[in-house]
Amino acid sequence: MTTFQSLGLQPDLINTIDALGFENPTPVQEKVIPVLLNQDTDIVALAQTGTGKTAAFGFPLLQKLDTKQRETQGLILAPTRELCLQITTEMERYSAGQKGMSIVAIYGGANINEQAKKIKKGAHVVVATPGRLKDMIKRKLVNIQDISYCVLDEADEMLNMGFYEDIKSILTHTPNTKNTWLFSATMPNEVHRIAQKFMHNPVEIEVGGRNTGTKMVEHQYYVINARERYQTLQILINLYPDIFGCIFCRTKIETQKVAERLQEDGYKAAALHGDLSQNQRDAVMQSFRKKKIQLLVATDVAARGIDVDDITHVINYQLPDEIEVYTHRSGRTGRAGKKGISIILLPKSHLRKLKLIQNKMQIKIKEMELPNAQNLQKLQLDHWVRTLKETPLNGDFHDYFQELNSAFESYSKEDLLALMLSKDLKPIKLEKPVQREDTQASSGSKRNRKSKNDRYFINIGARDQYEWTSLKDFLRATLSVGRDDIFQVEVMKNFSFFSMEHGFKDLVLSTFENFMLDQRAISVELTKKEKTFGSPSKKMKKRSKFKK
Repeated sequence: MTTFQSLGLQPDLINTIDALGFENPTPVQEKVIPVLLNQDTDIVALAQTGTGKTAAFGFPLLQKLDTKQRETQGLILAPTRELCLQITTEMERYSAGQKGMSIVAIYGGANINEQAKKIKKGAHVVVATPGRLKDMIKRKLVNIQDISYCVLDEADEMLNMGFYEDIKSILTHTPNTKNTWLFSATMPNEVHRIAQKFMHNPVEIEVGGRNTGTKMVEHQYYVINARERYQTLQILINLYPDIFGCIFCRTKIETQKVAERLQEDGYKAAALHGDLSQNQRDAVMQSFRKKKIQLLVATDVAARGIDVDDITHVINYQLPDEIEVYTHRSGRTGRAGKKGISIILLPKSHLRKLKLIQNKMQIKIKEMELPNAQNLQKLQLDHWVRTLKETPLNGDFHDYFQELNSAFESYSKEDLLALMLSKDLKPIKLEKPVQREDTQASSGSKRNRKSKNDRYFINIGARDQYEWTSLKDFLRATLSVGRDDIFQVEVMKNFSFFSMEHGFKDLVLSTFENFMLDQRAISVELTKKEKTFGSPSKKMKKRSKFKK
């Protein structure tokens, strides 16, 4: 079996590894560390999140740096503040045995002048987010012109977040003689372009194959009616009483709404999305890591860079648009040798997308059946009995038995058990699907009763690569409504129209208030009754312009 000693690491790092309790290198560490130690080369390493990539580049980087020089020699770019801080913490742990090693994190949301002071004192390694680093370069607060090593960690996530131009700009301020080490879970075209433009004959290493998920994750899906999405979520949470998981939604509004409903229903849940301040996000993540929060409801952008090893479940409340994003979602669980479950709540209309995910990720996603309320209660009861039996005794209570017997002498054994169950088990009250106004009508009668339907304008159309079927799928997923709830979808070049029953009016207008999609403001308005089809009003034409 391979050991860290056999990889070529120097004694002070081996002592640190032993002190940290690392036993054997992970596959990515076993493949990457010898290459980085023995060759001055660029490298592209493809491996899933949570496989030990930080140590794979961290230990070789620390071994190659000269602590006698004060200048910055290594740069690590990470997509988010959370990942930036996490990498910094890990690198500080790894360098515990190296006297004088300085590692500084720079990221948005913190005092830029304080970060500049730390850099000026001397930083052998700078760990940075692209936006803040670019800003500090512009202000001449950091100098990376003489670095020897540049690490791009979670490269695909950085590019998914729109940092392509920032990364290109940053790399132009680095020397051509440096070694670039790129680490990514997937290899989309943008990552390939970065490798071609800024790297020289990189060594390519793959662990687990491209676009594949870790074998420690079991993938499942439940076919649902979109209107019963939240009810299904409740059933799944009750099905796994010890769940410690992430629930992914597509929009900030949906994220906040789901988190609030879970809180109202007594679950320990919190939302993580872009509308929260940095302090709020930090507080949520701290509570989640300490398991004060059981369920983290998040958007994909807000959750990037989260690294928590004990996540048992990932629930896709809605599927993402990009298959690579599903790879990142499912990669939040099944870490550190522990098994995890990734669950998809799947409307029937998305079965085609499910097949695409299976084919591209080369995984099998198993269809599951939801238990009914009676079976679910039985499962919870079994779990309660098992947990009670396994509870360790933490004291001697014999002195209190006489008093307790007197207090409960009028209760039968069954009464006491009923009291205990009432105290410990939350009754399962599964919601019935929401019945909105006029939803009892058939799809055919809906379309004929125009007086009870509303016609909407939306400022996306054919130029955005939408046709009527894909636009309808987007609207259904965003609004969490059924197949027949959206009809008369008409796609123009720069805008589109769709119809829904009047009972959905508040849902539609509130959902699309301040709605952003790929940094673009999406506007939805009610049309006038006489304009059910045809051209939009002047006001609507103005709103249909592409906004960045």
